[in-house]
Amino acid sequence: MSHDFTENYWEEHYKRIGERTGHLQTSPYLVSEVSDLTPGIALDAGCGEGADAIWLAGRGWHVTGVDVSSTALDKARNNAETFGVSVDFEHTDLTVWTPEEGHFDLVTSQYVHTTDNQQFIKKLANAVKPGGTLLIVGHQAPKAHEGSPHAHGSHLTAEEIAAHLSPDEWEIAVAELRTSERIYPNGRTVVLNNSVLKARKSLG
Repeated sequence: MSHDFTENYWEEHYKRIGERTGHLQTSPYLVSEVSDLTPGIALDAGCGEGADAIWLAGRGWHVTGVDVSSTALDKARNNAETFGVSVDFEHTDLTVWTPEEGHFDLVTSQYVHTTDNQQFIKKLANAVKPGGTLLIVGHQAPKAHEGSPHAHGSHLTAEEIAAHLSPDEWEIAVAELRTSERIYPNGRTVVLNNSVLKARKSLG
């Protein structure tokens, strides 16, 4: 059964999982793909409780984190205070929001669910400065016999994400399937199949 990933859905999700301050899990793909970049201005689209934004801020990035859930953002602000970093967290609906064009040295989005992938990827790409980096990580489509809780159309391969970027404007650094383990608060471990896309915008 798939879910409609509305603001109400995410509000209930973050209320249900409770407090986890101090136990944030930074995306391993953010760590592996961004650690060698010179800190600048970053956007975390769909920041949730702020793990990735906080990790970036702790390494000298000036970070804006946006999310549709007020509950998640309240937790994110508390988490940032706990970790002693400054992040600009903003409440916004990613389906109708457009970030400032050409403003960010890094735009990252991890596991955002949308049924209009082309438009969403285009908005993220437009927000990247010339010479900047785009990092998108999403759920790989399940096998035919497997169910999926995600909205119809929310799965993309890395190659499909890359296809939305003009080859005249973008250099694809990474476009591949990777696996990772996620440990939930109840101790359950789940293996995730992930589409990872990292691209650098040309200087013009």
